[in-house]
Amino acid sequence: MTAVKNYEALGLTDAEYQHILGILKREPTPTELAMFSVEWSEHCGYTHSKKLLQALPKKGKYKALIGEDSGGIVVGGLAIVFKMESHNHPSQVEPKQGAATGVGGIIRDIFTAGARPIALLDSLRFGELKHPYNRYLLRGVVDGIQFYGNCVGVPTVGGEIYFDQSYNGNCLVNAMCIGICPKDKLARARATGVGNSIMYVGSTTGRDGIGGCSILASQEFKECQDKRPTVQIGDPFTEKCLIEATLEALETGHIAGIKDMGAAGLTCATVEMAAAGNSGVEIELQAVPRREENMAPWEVMMSESQERMLVCVKKGNEKFVRDIFVKWGLNASVIGKVTDDGIVRVRDKGELVVEVSAQALTRAPLYDVPFKKPEYLSHVRKLDLRSIKQPRDYNRALLKLLGSVSIASKEWVYRQYDHMVQANTMVLPGSDAAVIRLRDVNKAIAATCDCNSLYCYLNPLVGAQIAVAEAARNLACSGATPAAVTDCLDFGNPKKPDRFWQFKKSVEGISRSCRFFNIPVVSGNVSFYNESPKGSIYPTPGIGMIGIIDDPEKICTQYFKNQGEVVILLGPAGRELGGSRYLQEIHKLVKGDAPQLKLPLEKAVQKTALEAIRKGLASSAHDCSEGGLAVCLAESCISGKDNMIGAVIDDAPLGVRLDAGLFGETQSRIIISCPKSSAAKIKAIAQKFKAPFKVIGVTGGAALKISHKGKEIINADLEKLSQEWRGALEKHIQG
Repeated sequence: MTAVKNYEALGLTDAEYQHILGILKREPTPTELAMFSVEWSEHCGYTHSKKLLQALPKKGKYKALIGEDSGGIVVGGLAIVFKMESHNHPSQVEPKQGAATGVGGIIRDIFTAGARPIALLDSLRFGELKHPYNRYLLRGVVDGIQFYGNCVGVPTVGGEIYFDQSYNGNCLVNAMCIGICPKDKLARARATGVGNSIMYVGSTTGRDGIGGCSILASQEFKECQDKRPTVQIGDPFTEKCLIEATLEALETGHIAGIKDMGAAGLTCATVEMAAAGNSGVEIELQAVPRREENMAPWEVMMSESQERMLVCVKKGNEKFVRDIFVKWGLNASVIGKVTDDGIVRVRDKGELVVEVSAQALTRAPLYDVPFKKPEYLSHVRKLDLRSIKQPRDYNRALLKLLGSVSIASKEWVYRQYDHMVQANTMVLPGSDAAVIRLRDVNKAIAATCDCNSLYCYLNPLVGAQIAVAEAARNLACSGATPAAVTDCLDFGNPKKPDRFWQFKKSVEGISRSCRFFNIPVVSGNVSFYNESPKGSIYPTPGIGMIGIIDDPEKICTQYFKNQGEVVILLGPAGRELGGSRYLQEIHKLVKGDAPQLKLPLEKAVQKTALEAIRKGLASSAHDCSEGGLAVCLAESCISGKDNMIGAVIDDAPLGVRLDAGLFGETQSRIIISCPKSSAAKIKAIAQKFKAPFKVIGVTGGAALKISHKGKEIINADLEKLSQEWRGALEKHIQG
């Protein structure tokens, strides 16, 4: 990093370097070049995605809040702030610290907005567990999540995990955090007020994480490439102190702006706060607290050491703010001031090493990217069901599906997480959505993460729409009105036209579904270059969604509660096998189109379930998704660990092909159980919303029995189903 010619090593193109020369009218200093490289990287500048993201809706049924680093909604006088973000590449290189710092970073995005973090969720993807390295990644990532989340005191309440060969060389680790605060206490990431002080607070600066956003997160993995030095190291105990100190300092009213030193570290914080505040900033690097000697200016500006914040303090209040952070055992040092000329100036021992417009640094070049429909689609979408034999033993097929790691219980994972800290978790991990109590307003939040990546591989437009619809369906099954979305868009190399076509169609799908449901996208993250020499990951537009429960007494979970209740199918009969887990696990096929999604039907089914729950008519509600009707029914029987209840299903609409009826993944379906006296009332609600309604059986016994036209096709003991479902993941992890 001593010569200008290193711009290529920093990820800048020839054209971008010429653009920098045009802006500066001179050659950049090494530190300026480093700052341009990170701010114009894909991770920070969204150079290939920003134009398309403008299509996502920003308004919905609740008032939306769009901030610099996170977003949210207003419910009464309360702001609910949330965001999901990726830490994929660091986790592939160093799984424990990659996942841990992903959790720490997303928490900081929430409390720098002035909100107290109240819940974490995670959306994870790994390759096949038959490979030892993938088992190592899973164990390390889970360890990192539990280590950081448990120590920092924020409950991990939900999420999702999938396994597929497409992630063999590139796992996905997406972390989501939710926080709350009074709406008039929100903070912004802006440097304002000429003469106000710029204060560095938190941990010290070292050489860890240098180049994380421009080198690690904005390039493909290469074989045998060691990138461990670009992975940060996290300290959750320091973060806990930083949470309390920050919230206390914000309460004083002496803070004009605050920002996490996340990706690109001090560069990101100084430049983006100045640009957002239409101001300039001048800092002295010798005032930056360090834990390593002889750091060059570009190293200090590029470092992604964790648990650090930049604070704009109103002039005259520096000591008051400093004393708060010092009381919590943290560094607090005035390193500069706000200026009025829009220029970021960085000095080292008084020597000027950076003098660049903040707006120029934050206005990364935006590219119109060529796109092309992938050639593989013409092959994989061809599905001839006549060539697929139906199982001879449906009990065995059901057991195999329940034992597949993507469907099997994730209890091995979430039992390592503290999901009860703060004592507000009302629905624990293991149901369709987590539920967190909001004590001050007597409401609750339901939260979920969803995306079926295989659907998106087969049809990214429909697959992304389904991801939104299924997230909303999960919330409705919990008794919540879907309210807002954060997305984490994980894709391959955007410079490859077929990958960018997947991204483009997925964004269109998210936009269509969100607009239909009147749900804003308030925050999110794009993660490109998720490929390795083994190929690209499946397109994975992860959806994090929250919903509002107005009456915390009217909450529903997925498992059957009582013997002798009616089992109802809301929604259509299952007929579609394309993209199903059944085809993958039983027939080793990735074929067909994604299931159809009819948004008006989806809304009708969700409204029916939601009203039935709110009127206290439903005992349980469970979204029918991977594995189809049979898996949904089995999970309803066995997921109540201490109270497993069987069912006799003798009138399900299974159709001509029993495997399609049992295991097809037709959308817009919910299984509800209710007292017999409530069935007619739920039917009336379904008729009001024009949702398909059918009583298909009753709960009871110690087995799941499914018959068709008087012939029993499944008779599975609950203990056997439970053992297979609960033990599969741990068995695969052990190899």
